[in-house]
Amino acid sequence: ILLCLICRCIPYRYKSNNGTLSTADEDAIEVLVITAQRKGKGLLFPKGGWEIDETIEDAALRETVEEAGVVGDVEQKLGKWNFKNKNNDTSYEGHMFPLLVTEQLESWPEKDVRQRIWVSVREARKSCQYWWMKEALELLVNRLTECNEANMDCGSLGQSRKSNL
Repeated sequence: ILLCLICRCIPYRYKSNNGTLSTADEDAIEVLVITAQRKGKGLLFPKGGWEIDETIEDAALRETVEEAGVVGDVEQKLGKWNFKNKNNDTSYEGHMFPLLVTEQLESWPEKDVRQRIWVSVREARKSCQYWWMKEALELLVNRLTECNEANMDCGSLGQSRKSNL
């Protein structure tokens, strides 16, 4: 069985709420999903492999720029998930990171082959086809709502990789 290492980001932002929502409320959070290149794969979070000369955080940011056309700050890893493809002939080790979006690009490398869609956390839960994506999304929401309830700087939870693209 082949083992593939991948990194994936969950790009997120806070809705402009005009003071009506607390940032400790999951309704204040939007996540960015992208369409798959192959039909029938549903909506996904950006992902890819990483090169030998880059860190996993740099690779997660690069893949997010290429696939979703957003730039931001890669935050502390949400975790690592192991899963297999449908044919059971490839195993994956997926590392998931939150990415606080700071800029949305007008043009990006995969603009012609993917759509990007901002959705509520509720909509993302429904559209995530894979259990490990749902788990990572729940970890992100819990982290953001808990640290916002405590008035903490959520980006300060460990290392944050600032974009210099």
